[in-house]
Amino acid sequence: MRVRKRPAAVPAALLACLLAVLAVLAAARPADASTSPAPARHVVVVGISGLRWSDVSATATPTLWRLAGQGSVGSLVDYAVLPLTCPADAWLTLNAGARAQSDHTNAACGTFPAVTSDGTGAQVAGLPALESYNNQFHNDPDWGLLAGTAGCSTAVGPGAALALADRAGHIASYLSSAAAVTAGVLSRCPLTVIDLGNLPNSERPTALRQDDAQLARIVADLPPGTTLVVTAPGATIKPPHLQVALVSGAGYAGGLLDASSTRQPGMVVLTDLTPSVLSWLGRSVPAGVVGAQITRADRGGLASTVKSLAGRDVAEQVWRSTHSTFFWVYALADVIVMSVIALASWGAAPQRRLRRARGWRVAGVFATAVPAGTFLANLVPWWLFGHPAAWLYGLAVAWALVIGAGALAGPWRRDPLGPFGVICLLTLVVLGIDVMTGSRLQMETPFGLSVLEAGRFYGIGNEALGIYGITALLAAAWLALVALRRGAGSRRIAVAAVAVVGVFAVFASGWPGFGGKVGGTIAMVPCFLLLALAVAGIRLNWRLVLIVAVSGLALFAVFALISYFTPATGKSDIGSFAGSSLHGHSGGVLLRKINSNIGSLSVNALSPLSPIVVVVGGLMLWRPSWFGLKTVPLAYAAEPLLRAIMGVLWLLLVLGWLADDSGVIVPAAALPIALPLGIAILAAFAGRAGSARYVNSAVAGSSGSKPADQPA
Repeated sequence: MRVRKRPAAVPAALLACLLAVLAVLAAARPADASTSPAPARHVVVVGISGLRWSDVSATATPTLWRLAGQGSVGSLVDYAVLPLTCPADAWLTLNAGARAQSDHTNAACGTFPAVTSDGTGAQVAGLPALESYNNQFHNDPDWGLLAGTAGCSTAVGPGAALALADRAGHIASYLSSAAAVTAGVLSRCPLTVIDLGNLPNSERPTALRQDDAQLARIVADLPPGTTLVVTAPGATIKPPHLQVALVSGAGYAGGLLDASSTRQPGMVVLTDLTPSVLSWLGRSVPAGVVGAQITRADRGGLASTVKSLAGRDVAEQVWRSTHSTFFWVYALADVIVMSVIALASWGAAPQRRLRRARGWRVAGVFATAVPAGTFLANLVPWWLFGHPAAWLYGLAVAWALVIGAGALAGPWRRDPLGPFGVICLLTLVVLGIDVMTGSRLQMETPFGLSVLEAGRFYGIGNEALGIYGITALLAAAWLALVALRRGAGSRRIAVAAVAVVGVFAVFASGWPGFGGKVGGTIAMVPCFLLLALAVAGIRLNWRLVLIVAVSGLALFAVFALISYFTPATGKSDIGSFAGSSLHGHSGGVLLRKINSNIGSLSVNALSPLSPIVVVVGGLMLWRPSWFGLKTVPLAYAAEPLLRAIMGVLWLLLVLGWLADDSGVIVPAAALPIALPLGIAILAAFAGRAGSARYVNSAVAGSSGSKPADQPA
């Protein structure tokens, strides 16, 4: 009796903690400390394509350094349509208030559109063709939005001409070079946009000095009441980097840039520039513009702030250069370790089966601990150290070893599902609280968020979605099994455990003020409902199947409408989708998501293998006899509810694949944890075949399963 009661007490305490965290964080998200200034008399936008914070210093760029000290600074995510955002792409995005692209590939930038002077104005003859070219991306750009809404405006340089051209490619006021800019030019119109060109790889210090000198001359001629924006629209150099965003003017003294589009302090996106410029000029921003107003928050010293901004770019480069390698190593390590254990204990003798099950259990525990280890690595600012990649993965391995060892040594170790349940519950709590508090632990970690490659800044990342859902479901299943062993009245407690974990997981991921995750809501809600029905012993009928099938979509619709009609929840993609749907413009968004999902099958040569693995794995769980498997039916006999548990884990991966725009990437990223986890759990329960632990535990409607205390 003592062995059973001790694990039961631990889940009760963990459930209490989950409820407390949910109540506190859901009731009061920290208030936004950002402020938005009053309209400016003049706005001047200066673009230096390719400019990064690692380029800026008091000695190399004194003008930029002085402006950074006076104004507010941040990192600009130059993500338009492709990870390689060329200068022309960025200037076109500024023009239209939505992501746009010139005609090029992800390997190199194309020819910059020609600008022909026409009296005091100019003409971009190729702009109508670029407008037609952008129809394929379904981003609904509003061509000529910036110039048309701003009124009088002056463009200086070819990039600025793209930014201020109307739909026909005409610019009313144009100068070909910044050398012609005077105080009179800057005061002529409320808006002036200046293109200082692109920083090259070769002779970069010389180009930086020249641009800084040009900027100093422009600053000296600024009219009173000017809001100055210095930014880096695109770059011609791969790989992509976080670039400079700087705002100096009334309301932006000595601060850090902020925007609800990213929810990350010191980070704004390219599409934020157009609505911000219009807001600074006191113009109304059309509802269809996707960006957010750039605001100001407090910061520390300039040197430490710039170091932090440059460090964020270092972290992005570590993610980009090591991400694929990490998944290969993780997956191959799983295969090698599990295979070695199988070969070392090969055979059908009971002792060999037991030894094999024990080995797989230990290996599965440490494999399951890896994702939590990678997230907890962000508790240390590894991106500021020498050899940041070594620090990241060293910390991740250390955390995984600590978590795995703790799971194997705790009082729940005698429970076949205990160590896995504890790790999954820990992973769920870490990710859930992280999402509710800004997703800091996910930034640039292997399973987490990449702002440059994936363009996601908060919530559960696409590669973490499968892991998040699997760990949430397995944590709920473990708590339910522990509750069911307690005897009379335990079924209600078990269902309540599933409900509490499900509400926490779905709310943290899907609530627009927290994660705002579309695919996670659609995928997790049906799986939690099916698990709850199985735990409750309720047989499925067509009405229940219909309710379960639409449950995820229904809750997503509720979240989307709340996001759209309640600005206090924060700007989110699901709110934007609701607005587009209500105004009849959601078709482009859906087409873009569908194309992205289908395109995920061709990310690399191995992408098509992931669906095959998922389908074959599902067949193995459903009809193990077709594959001559003995462990699976033995495990189901030992724990009839295990059939439903494994079923919803598999279903989560399938629904995540279909519901998320990253498509097959969702199950592909989860397979390195899902496969060893499933093998280890089935092997652990198979060793207990024939033992009965509680009454009436059969899965309602499952094929060939009966209560453990009844004869087959």
